[in-house]
Amino acid sequence: MIAVIIRIVLRYCAGVLVARGLLGADDASAFSADPDIQMALETGLGLAIAASAEWWHLLARRFGWEH
Repeated sequence: MIAVIIRIVLRYCAGVLVARGLLGADDASAFSADPDIQMALETGLGLAIAASAEWWHLLARRFGWEH
């Protein structure tokens, strides 16, 4: 499911870049369909979620919040 969401986000981002003239239409289609870019974004998103959960846990322990 996450791959589908990332693919949709990539298409919208590519569309914005094409509309601003920063990316050509052929490049945009390759950008939004590249599985390597999708995999890198999935990995980055997973790391960001894990880091935010750990940061929240650190704050909870530091300030004595119950969790």
